[in-house]
Amino acid sequence: MQILKVKTKPSYEILIEEGLLEKIPADLKKHFDFGKVAIITDSRVESLYGERLLNLFQSMAIKVSFFSFPEGEASKNMDTVVRLARAMVQTGFDRKDLILALGGGVVGDIAGFLASIYLRGIPFVQVPTTLLSQVDSSVGGKTGVDLPEGKNLLGTFYQPLRVYIDPSVLKTLPLSEIKNGLAEIIKYGCILKGKLFQYIKKRGKEIYKLSSEDLTYLIYESCKAKAYVVSRDEREGGLRRILNFGHTIGHALETLANYQVSHGFCVAVGMVVEGRLSEILGVAEKPVFEPLKALLKDLDMPYRIKDISPHLSQTEFFSAISKDKKVWKGKLTLVLLKKIGRFTFFEDPSKEALSRTLEECY
Repeated sequence: MQILKVKTKPSYEILIEEGLLEKIPADLKKHFDFGKVAIITDSRVESLYGERLLNLFQSMAIKVSFFSFPEGEASKNMDTVVRLARAMVQTGFDRKDLILALGGGVVGDIAGFLASIYLRGIPFVQVPTTLLSQVDSSVGGKTGVDLPEGKNLLGTFYQPLRVYIDPSVLKTLPLSEIKNGLAEIIKYGCILKGKLFQYIKKRGKEIYKLSSEDLTYLIYESCKAKAYVVSRDEREGGLRRILNFGHTIGHALETLANYQVSHGFCVAVGMVVEGRLSEILGVAEKPVFEPLKALLKDLDMPYRIKDISPHLSQTEFFSAISKDKKVWKGKLTLVLLKKIGRFTFFEDPSKEALSRTLEECY
C-alpha cells in the first residue's frame, strides 16, 4: 500500500492499493469513532459496488444506509443536495455519523458539500471510482454544485477524513472515462512534473491497457502533486491556483456544451488553448502548444475547440469566461506555461490575444 499525507487542517491520508475497496469498513472501524454510515453514490456505481460494499459493512456490524441519485452532471445541483439531506434526516443521521462518497467527481462534490453543511458539518471519506476523481477531485477538500450560470458556483472547502483509492475499480470504466481522467494527469505534467508528461508520451496508448504498474504510477504521482499543492495552499489563496491550468477555457467550453461533453475532454482542449496563449503572450520560453497538441492527438483525445463546440462564437465564449470564479474585479488570472513542467500566472490577457488564440485553436 502507498500512503500520502495531505497536510491541511485537519490533515488526512490518501491510501492507494489494488483491492483496497474490500478493506474500507475494517480500516474505518479501526481508525475512527463513528455511528452509522451514509453511503452516497449515483445509480451506476450503486449497481456496480452497492451490494458488495453494503455486505462488507454489515459483516463488520456497522449500520449503513444507501442514498443514490441519477448519474451525471445534470444531478449536480441544490435540488439533489436537499433531497439527500432530507432523506438522511428522515433516516435519523446525526453528527456522530459518517458520509462515505462512493463514485466519481459528481458524487464526491455532492457528498462533500452535503457533509460540510449537514448539521453544520459531519465527517466524510472519499472512495473515488473514476480515474478523474482518483487523481483530482477526491483530494484537496473542494466541494461544489452547479448553477445554470456556471459550474461549481456554490461550494465549500471541507477536508475528508481519508481518501481510499483502489485502482482495480477502474477496470469497469469505458475508455472514454480513462481519457477523461488522463487529461488531469497530463495537467500535472504540464505545471509541475515534466517527467510525468514524458512518461505519458513514452507509454502512449499502452496506458489504455490499464496495467497495475501504469495506473499506480500515474495515480500516485498525480496525488503526490496535488497533495504538495493543497498542503501549501488549502483555500486557493495562491499556489493552488496552478491547478486551474486548462480549466478556465475548459469550464467555459463545458458550460457552452451544456455539460454534455466530459470535464476531462474540455480541460484537454483548454490546456491546448492556454498553451498557445502562453506563446502568443510571450510567456513560453520553449514550445508548449505543439507538444501538448501532439500528445493529445496521439492519445486520441480532443485537442481543437471544434471537437467540443463546433459552432462556438467568440461572443458566447467571452460571456461564459466572464462568469468564471477566477475573474476578480473584472480581471481574469490565467495559469500559463513557461515550458512543460513549469508554470506562471498571467493577469488580464487582452481580448485581442484571446481572440487570436481561439481562432488558431478552433
